[in-house]
Amino acid sequence: MTRATTAARSLRRLYDALQALYGEQPWWPADSPFEIMVGAVLTQNAAWSNVEKAIERLKVAGLMSLPALLDTTHEQLAETIRPSGYYNIKARRLRNLCLFLDRAGGLEVFAARSLDDQRTALLGVNGVGPETADDILLYALGQPVFVIDTYTRRLLRRYGLVRGDEDYEQLRALFEQAIERDVYLYQQYHALIVMHAKETCRKSPQCARCALANDCPGAVVADGPA
Repeated sequence: MTRATTAARSLRRLYDALQALYGEQPWWPADSPFEIMVGAVLTQNAAWSNVEKAIERLKVAGLMSLPALLDTTHEQLAETIRPSGYYNIKARRLRNLCLFLDRAGGLEVFAARSLDDQRTALLGVNGVGPETADDILLYALGQPVFVIDTYTRRLLRRYGLVRGDEDYEQLRALFEQAIERDVYLYQQYHALIVMHAKETCRKSPQCARCALANDCPGAVVADGPA
């Protein structure tokens, strides 16, 4: 059995176990693709509960659209998204993203471009790194790319599927080469990983109450670093 086949089977078993435990996940919660793009920037180094507060404030202020965000001042935007943290930095990054979309002809025009072109272009926007770009591609544009975040790295390491020193692109390739390129599957898998990380596979793991502990090489009897 090749390494790729082993990885594919292990990743699929993990997905099946997570799905059986938590069921279908309604993620990413948003009213529009543009809102997802905004959320992808706001969620950088932030808890989702705080992102939701910032998004609601944007909606109340009438700023949840490309024209509105382009027309507002930095000060107003920063104050509106304050609950998400790092609000001055994120205000600049949101404006960079909006300027990019405007120059690209708008979201609909950009959405019609090829995946490789979209990803390269997004990574060229100041403040948009691989994780943010892939959040946008997978959830806003419906492209089959797998998002790698802190939760994913943690789970893969504890399950012994990676060494722990792999970079972002290596981990993304692991998923995309092992599992069929399917948008729904990628969305669900990523959302399930996030759910599991919040429930039990935390920074200090709650292995004693984790339903998957028996199959996890990194599980510990008492809660503590794995």
